[in-house]
Amino acid sequence: MTTTSNPTALDIVDGVDLSGRTCVITGASSGLGRESARALATTGAHVILTARDTEALSETAAWVRGDVRDARLSLIHLDLTSLASVAAAAAEISELTPAVHVLMNNAGVMFTPLSRTAEGFENQFGTNHLGHFELTRLLFPALVAADGARVVNLSSAGHRMADVDFQDPNWETRQYDKFAAYGSSKTANILHAVELDRRLRDSQVRAFAVHPGIVATSLARHMTQDDFTALNDAGSRDANAPKIDVRKRFTTPEHGAATQVWAAVSEELDGRGALYLSDCGVAEAAPYAMDESRALALWALSEHLCTPSARSLGSSA
Repeated sequence: MTTTSNPTALDIVDGVDLSGRTCVITGASSGLGRESARALATTGAHVILTARDTEALSETAAWVRGDVRDARLSLIHLDLTSLASVAAAAAEISELTPAVHVLMNNAGVMFTPLSRTAEGFENQFGTNHLGHFELTRLLFPALVAADGARVVNLSSAGHRMADVDFQDPNWETRQYDKFAAYGSSKTANILHAVELDRRLRDSQVRAFAVHPGIVATSLARHMTQDDFTALNDAGSRDANAPKIDVRKRFTTPEHGAATQVWAAVSEELDGRGALYLSDCGVAEAAPYAMDESRALALWALSEHLCTPSARSLGSSA
């Protein structure tokens, strides 16, 4: 495995052999997911690509095979804004493979205007956290069957903009703030990894949350110039966090994907879990994002929201 100071995802998998193993990637149709798919395909793994845009997903598969001629790929439609779609995708994955060795919860949305998922969840919380929470839960048997699996949740340094509001996670009673909503969803990704690791580590399933850096992808398509200015001015709801000019710190997807691929394959992480990772190393998250009691509370809330009886607006209390 290459350990340069600024590695690409392909550098990370240099010399790594995952033959006979299966990796699932959400949001594999573009950006970080696409780069991760190419990197993991070079290891000989069976890579299951999932995304909402099936045409873009097919284009990704063709792109990967252009670099990795013998890539073992499967394509599955997954719309994280619909729990019915999540359930269907999980069923398809379970039919394709008895074991999932890597689940990379990569897909996400950022700074979107107020909108809601099929179940009425606020779109960023519903897509970034609840859709992945339910997919992961449904894949528990396949993860345990791997006898050594890793779940990699894509978070962000943006988690410092907001904690999860357990009383109003879906912005039903507060004035909507797209920055705080995004930050809350990214905090949820970390808390999910913390509690998931606690629950499944005895079954050899370990979980991680990753900050990939500020990556130049289509994820920022909802941002205006005023938004960039506001984000720089706000910086973080955490007064101790360093201020970052996001307009000057962009990296490219091939470098941005390095940390999540490192989380998936690095031997340095063997026997470890419930960690927040950045720059291919262990980093420090906001204390509320690593709090085990909050992680447990979020798990209980997420289970409640994802049950059929709670799938309606106004059921988040």
